[in-house]
Amino acid sequence: MKKLILIALMFVGGITATMAQKPAQIKFDKTTHNFGTFSEKSPKVTCTFTYTNVGEQPLVVNQAIASCGCTVPEYTKTAVQPGEKGEIKVTYNGAGKFPGHFKKSITVRTNGSVEMTRLYIEGDMTEGEN
Repeated sequence: MKKLILIALMFVGGITATMAQKPAQIKFDKTTHNFGTFSEKSPKVTCTFTYTNVGEQPLVVNQAIASCGCTVPEYTKTAVQPGEKGEIKVTYNGAGKFPGHFKKSITVRTNGSVEMTRLYIEGDMTEGEN
């Protein structure tokens, strides 16, 4: 009987210790980037969003999806260890788009405590002189 109680206490203690660790948690340096003004003669612009895993478990970015086909995100595919950094590189291609202001979103899904984060890019593409 004493062995059964001891085993039960060890089991409860093990579960408590496991649950005490903070899960992975993503923290971005910034969530919005403004490209400013650029010409449709050079319609491709790129920025990088840097994030840190501030949790205690490895962080995995499962997917990064843009709101339209003119925006392409590329992200770190390997697990980011606690305290380390990862990147999401976003390229906007305004070729074939009307000049003017744009605002696009990128939805980032992770295994972290906050499973979904939205990043935003915006800017003004001006008409190219012929």
